[in-house]
Amino acid sequence: MIAPAPSALPASFWQALARGGLCKCPRCGQGRVFARWLKPRERCPVCTLDLTPQRADDFPAYISMLVTGHLMAPLIIALSLDFDLGPVAMMAILVPLALVMMLGMLQPAKGAVIATQWWFGMHGFVKERLPEPAEDAGTP
Repeated sequence: MIAPAPSALPASFWQALARGGLCKCPRCGQGRVFARWLKPRERCPVCTLDLTPQRADDFPAYISMLVTGHLMAPLIIALSLDFDLGPVAMMAILVPLALVMMLGMLQPAKGAVIATQWWFGMHGFVKERLPEPAEDAGTP
């Protein structure tokens, strides 16, 4: 297995999460995590990180629904209070928008869940971190 250069490893959980959210490998930040829309690769094509231990299951869908619901609620309230729209017009606006938002968030949410699992060493992922900076023993 080819180990990534130490500078390629993420410095923090947030960096690894951002890499996953961009659907990139959480370890090297270069390779694509997904072979198809929601099908993760078995290995990163750049650093050969084994991605088979990931167990995202339904959590990305829950994240997508939660975020969509919280973003849609103010829009639904604004449309119902400020505009004289009938139920059919409301559904014609809200249902496609909600579907696009949920489907658009699924892949980044799944990448972020995979990155979180990798960072915390869950489900068989090996924890890898940048080496801690050595402290100078001579300073008080």
